[in-house]
Amino acid sequence: MFRRSAMVALLVPGAAVLAFGFLYPVAVTLAAPPDGDPATVARETAALLSDPYLLPVIARTIRVAVVTTAACLLLGFPVAYLISRAPARWAGKLLALAIFPLMLNTVVRTYGWLVLLGSNGLISEVSAALGLGRTQLLYTETAIDLGLVQLFLPIMILSCYSSLSQQDPRLEEAARGLGASPGRAFRQVVLPLAVPGALVGCTLVFAGAVTAFTTPQLLGGARERLLSTLLYSRVNVSLDWPAASAVALIMTVLVLAVSALSGRLGPKGVSR
Repeated sequence: MFRRSAMVALLVPGAAVLAFGFLYPVAVTLAAPPDGDPATVARETAALLSDPYLLPVIARTIRVAVVTTAACLLLGFPVAYLISRAPARWAGKLLALAIFPLMLNTVVRTYGWLVLLGSNGLISEVSAALGLGRTQLLYTETAIDLGLVQLFLPIMILSCYSSLSQQDPRLEEAARGLGASPGRAFRQVVLPLAVPGALVGCTLVFAGAVTAFTTPQLLGGARERLLSTLLYSRVNVSLDWPAASAVALIMTVLVLAVSALSGRLGPKGVSR
């Protein structure tokens, strides 16, 4: 009883900071923002979902988030697998190298793509040298995808590595000893055990891609708007708080829906 009371006492300060510093402001912003009320937010949300000029923004946001998540999974899972199977003296160094980009500022990492994707950037120069003409990838949806993949790939690697590193390599060896090919052992032994980490990584990357602002703003500009850049415009340009709350509400619903789907597809969902 004393130990339980001590644990509760230790949780109270952090829970209070979370409630009053995050949950309460978010609830107020979504439900009753300044100069608005729940009814106004509901009307703005309905108007946003029926506006033919804004529906493409929602569709583009979902498309970018899905492409980013899929690309991070395809690129990050093999890297995490190789790190988890590397010798102990190399695994820590390789993992540190994989997550090193997280130590750099997002703006710095995104500005690197401005150098590569601009009309006078490296990719355009190489394309011109090959006789293909100059290419302008900057301020396109492709540029946003590339920037977000580079931004969130370390998170996917960490999430997948957390599951793969806990697996006993002898399980895969046992499957091979029983006659399974390397590919079949990987599909039937390694992949099912790695599903929880991969799902967590997909959820984190999707949520990050939906809510990311700096990278879409710098690489997409005003032409390729996402919900995050639209939210910024509603708050800081037009000062329309009810409309901003409607955009934030849609973003929140998208993230919660994917989180719920991830929970359904977890080990219990997979076993069914």
